[in-house]
Amino acid sequence: MALGSSLDNHTDFLILGFQTLYQFRIVLFTSFLILYILTVSGNLIIFVLIMSSNLLTSPMYFFLCNLSLSESLFTTNIAPNMLEVLLRNGSTMTIPGCFLQFYLFGLFAVNESFLLTVMSYDRFLAICNPLHYASVMNTYTCRYLTTCCWLGAFLIMLVTLSFMSRLKFCKQNMIDHFFCDIAPVLKLSCSDTTTIEMVISLLSSAATLFPFLFIIVTYGCIIRAIFRIPSSKGKEKAFSTCSSHLGVVTTYYTTLIMVYVVPTQGHSLIVNKCLSLLYTVVTPLVNPVIYTLRNKEIKIAFRRKLEILNQHIYSLYK
Repeated sequence: MALGSSLDNHTDFLILGFQTLYQFRIVLFTSFLILYILTVSGNLIIFVLIMSSNLLTSPMYFFLCNLSLSESLFTTNIAPNMLEVLLRNGSTMTIPGCFLQFYLFGLFAVNESFLLTVMSYDRFLAICNPLHYASVMNTYTCRYLTTCCWLGAFLIMLVTLSFMSRLKFCKQNMIDHFFCDIAPVLKLSCSDTTTIEMVISLLSSAATLFPFLFIIVTYGCIIRAIFRIPSSKGKEKAFSTCSSHLGVVTTYYTTLIMVYVVPTQGHSLIVNKCLSLLYTVVTPLVNPVIYTLRNKEIKIAFRRKLEILNQHIYSLYK
């Protein structure tokens, strides 16, 4: 297929990927494949563990369960196609397929942003208002907040997709990225993109900047409440319950805001690709590692599941 072919005759985009790193494609392919397997395995283990364990029934684990599921789907939407692009030094994708990938990417990314916000609210109630925590953060509230996260992400991306569907594409069909992100797609359009750029900027702020500011405010209240705790042991316990979530939030929102909220004129394509790799590949892998290594209850539940599995295997071969 000719790189400059007209989209009047070809309804495909050409995803270029990492053209300058073609000589390292085998090493990169192997590395990203291992990261993808570890990411999906780690998040699914947490999801199954929380769903099947009687020890992990608090609201925090309910939200973490949804977060792990969302991240597994988020990574699966990007990584397999990225591996194909990397191995073949480019890959074609139909326009509807490209729009679908971006829609799912945005859906899971926005949902994760909202879930992290809800988790910060949960920690705020637990530490700043512990006496009313159980009555406020009940089963109904947890399900309601989670449903709002998924539904809000669905509606935001539905609006974005409705504007994208009006775009027209003429001759250029090369996307200099490893997936169908919004910025390189808009560059290919021969339509006036002023309106959709404004809409995306507003929706990006609503989905990332405002939740991030909300998290900053809640953690300001949390830190102030922790310093009021008289015992050093109580302070340490309170900090330990928040440090994992705060680390994930910092990494996730910093990269998203730099790519989608801050004006991108000064960003090079290499910088955008590196930032995109950070939140599409690295962050989903780091999250289960952070939550698992710093959470004693998850460790205990995991050991018990391993003991039950070992006993089951032993009884089969006995």
